[in-house]
Parts: sequence; C-alpha cells; structure tokens
Amino acid sequence: MGHKVAGGVVDEQGLVIGNTYDKYGSRNFVVKQLMAGFHDALDDLVGAANPSAIYEVGCGEGYWIAQWWSRGLAASGCDISPEVVALARENTAAMGLSPDTFEVRSIYDVRGSRAAGELVVCCEVLEHIDDPERGLRALRDIASGYIILSVPREPLWRVLNMVRGKYVTKLGNTPGHIQHWSSGSFRKLVEQYFDVIEVRAPLPWTMVLARARA
Repeated sequence: MGHKVAGGVVDEQGLVIGNTYDKYGSRNFVVKQLMAGFHDALDDLVGAANPSAIYEVGCGEGYWIAQWWSRGLAASGCDISPEVVALARENTAAMGLSPDTFEVRSIYDVRGSRAAGELVVCCEVLEHIDDPERGLRALRDIASGYIILSVPREPLWRVLNMVRGKYVTKLGNTPGHIQHWSSGSFRKLVEQYFDVIEVRAPLPWTMVLARARA
C-alpha cells in the first residue's frame, strides 16, 4: 500500500493541514531532488542528536515516523487534524505500530501530550500557525534535549512557486502559509527560546538543530 496523504485538509478555522500533494512519493525529477536534500539534511541532524526516541509535532500522515521506526528508532507524534492522524495510523498499521503512536493535538497543547523523546522534531508547522512564538514556548516545555525545526526559506520559496507557475495570484505563497522567514530571521526567532547548534539550508527550506537551555 502506498503512503496516503490528506490532500490539504482544511479545518473549521480555515487552516490548511496535511500535505497538499504527495511530495514524498512524487515522480517529478525536481521535486525528488528537493526532497532528497531535505531528507539528507534531516537525517544528518537526527544523527547529530543521536536520540533513542523521537517525538514529532505536526507528524502529518506519518511519513517520518515510519522512516524512523524502520531504522530502529522509537518514534511517536501528534497532529492537529483527526483526518490526518487517521491516515498516519493507516499508513503505519502494516508496520505493526500501535494507533497510540499518534495523537490528535495542537502544537499549542503539546505540553499535555505523551511526548517522550530525547529529540523533538517540528518540520513545516510554524509557517501555518498564527502565533509561532507561543508555539515555540510550548515546544520549549517538552524539549528537554534537542529539537529540529524547519520552515520554508523566504522569499526563495515563493519565487520558486512563481517560476513553476503555482499560486501566481498569491505571489507564489502556498495556501496556508501565514508566516514567512529568511534563514537569518528564523534563526533569530529560534534563538529566543533555544541554543542553536547548526543551521542547514536544503533548497528551499531552513532547518535548525537546537538544544534546550539548561
């Protein structure tokens, strides 16, 4: 069975959640190259953190949690959308993962989650929320060790969308992206809450490995 995606579910607040298309399974050469860069950067930073357990906030349809389990890493996560969490459970059922691996929870409410991991991962989430600083404060409360964060790198992200003829009337802005950061401005934001260890720039993202302050 292939990895199912939500197709850009829109919740009752108008928030676009889930992947708008299957970027992980795309056969488009450019998309494959971009995702390979993201994959390699994330793998490197996970390796640098060297966790025995990972908790992913905004786990989507379970792609990364399935990847980590296949490599022997205990992983669990949450997503705000019940529909997306149901897909994550479906996508990982054949691997023997318990449905309890995934829970329905907002980033703002993650303090009360079952989060238990030496590494917290939160990729492609902060650009979707109205109060990213509140989100980072919540992540700080559960990240006792390392954290990996990623967001689209602006304005490059929108430029590339325009080049490929996407979202032209929105000046290249992907639906649901309400926050926009350059690599420098995102690092400054993260440094308000964590000690930044490394910044990667897989095209067209900014990815940060940071650590909770003692």
